[in-house]
Amino acid sequence: MKIAIYGQYYQDSTEPIIREILDFYSKKKVVLVMEKKYQEMLLEQKIIDKEYPTFSTHDEINSSYFMLVSIGGDGTILRAATYVRDSGVPILGINAGRLGFLATVQKENISEFLQLVLDKKHTLSKRTLLSLTCSPSNESLEDINFAMNEVSVSRKDTTSMITIDTYLNGEYLNSYWADGLIISTPTGSTGYSLSCGGPILTPETTSLVITPISPHNLNARPLVIPDDTEIRLKVSGREENYLVSLDSRITSVGNESILKIKKTPFKINMIEIPDETFLKTLRSKLLWGEDKRN
Repeated sequence: MKIAIYGQYYQDSTEPIIREILDFYSKKKVVLVMEKKYQEMLLEQKIIDKEYPTFSTHDEINSSYFMLVSIGGDGTILRAATYVRDSGVPILGINAGRLGFLATVQKENISEFLQLVLDKKHTLSKRTLLSLTCSPSNESLEDINFAMNEVSVSRKDTTSMITIDTYLNGEYLNSYWADGLIISTPTGSTGYSLSCGGPILTPETTSLVITPISPHNLNARPLVIPDDTEIRLKVSGREENYLVSLDSRITSVGNESILKIKKTPFKINMIEIPDETFLKTLRSKLLWGEDKRN
């Protein structure tokens, strides 16, 4: 069995987590392949004292892998998805930071949950992604042109609002006069969109959410649409450029460019452990049920 290991950064609190994961797989005689930059950092910090086989591009992740283990938080998983892409390799998130919605395996139960996955006592949660194309073309959006959480547009170098002309399947919807606009997947509905007043969608929901960021008109409300909708945006404002973000990746795009957003033909498989479901995470994160009147 071959497993990929990925992480982004190292904190003192994550050292026991990393060691436990590597020790567990060593005893199980699992072949570990570590992301190259992550391994270099762990060697430099003397967290590990030997080198593992490495990968550095998404082309190296294929169906020969049982899964990819992401050590960190939700942001780490979003970056792990750029390695997995359409390979179908599932991702297991080990939470090494604050409570997130994607990295569900907590540090208190790592070995127990890792064993459950090896025993295949887990399920796969298929997560929708969004693709983005820009006209005229933008080099920054050519290689990694998809997002697992959201695609958003926002103002740049100005305090003035921008205007976002929005079309759904070619039909005009609205011109949002706002600080920006978020197009969110169900996975991303608990992120940026939620903080801007958007609804929470369960992962299996076949919908997207359009959420304005600080709209000038209070009647501009979040809108839930079918996930097979093609969304077209044209942004204008006082500055020559505005910002486009795909999850945590940000680039600058010229005014009047046309953005087309639609669901990707592939999904990301997230490993879900028994008793660590989305609803349990939701209750823990939002403190639902904590009210004594319940």
